[in-house]
Amino acid sequence: MEKGYQEQLIIVSCEREWVEKAQNDPLAFRHLYNTYFSRVYAYVSYRVGRVQDAEDMTSEIFLKAMEGITRLEWQHENSFAGWIFRIAHNTVNDYYRKNNTVNEPISLEELPELRASVLLPEDALLRKEKFTQLRRLIFELPSRRQEVILLKFFGRLRNKEIATVLGLDERTVASHLSRALVSLHRKYINHLNRTGG
Repeated sequence: MEKGYQEQLIIVSCEREWVEKAQNDPLAFRHLYNTYFSRVYAYVSYRVGRVQDAEDMTSEIFLKAMEGITRLEWQHENSFAGWIFRIAHNTVNDYYRKNNTVNEPISLEELPELRASVLLPEDALLRKEKFTQLRRLIFELPSRRQEVILLKFFGRLRNKEIATVLGLDERTVASHLSRALVSLHRKYINHLNRTGG
C-alpha cells in the first residue's frame, strides 16, 4: 500500500474522534485545521488567484467551521471533508457575488507561491506562467466542471466528497470530471498548436 494512502486512512480513522473532541473543546479543532489547511488554501487560492484574498477567505472558512462544528452531524468517513469544502465553496461563491467580479487574469506577482522543492528563480517564473495558463484553461470550462476539477486536484477530494460538497450524485461527478479532463486536454493541445510550444 502506498504511503499517502496509508496516511489518508489514519486521518480518516482519527477524524471522527477529532470532530467529536472539537465539538466540546475548541483547542481540539487544531487537528482538523492542520489536516485540512493546505487543501482548503490550495482550492481557495486557485479559485480566487490573489494571495491576500485567498488568505483572508481561508481564515474566514476555518473560523466558520470552528464556530459551526457543533452543528456537524457525522454521517460517514467523508463528513468533515465534505462539510469544510462546502463552506469553502459557499464562501468563494459569496465573495464573487458580493464583489460582482468574475475570474480575471492575474499578474504573476499576485499569484500565490507554488509549493515545490527548491527552484531556481527562472524555474519558479516558468512554473507560475504554467499555473496562469492552466488557470485560464480551467476557467474556460463550464462552471460545474471547473468546480469538480478544482475540488479534485486542488482540494484533493474523492468523487464521493465532491458529490457531498456540490449536492450531486457520485456518478454525475465522475461524468463531469471525465468530460472536463477531455476538454482540458483538447484546449491544451490547441493552445500548444497556436503558440508553437
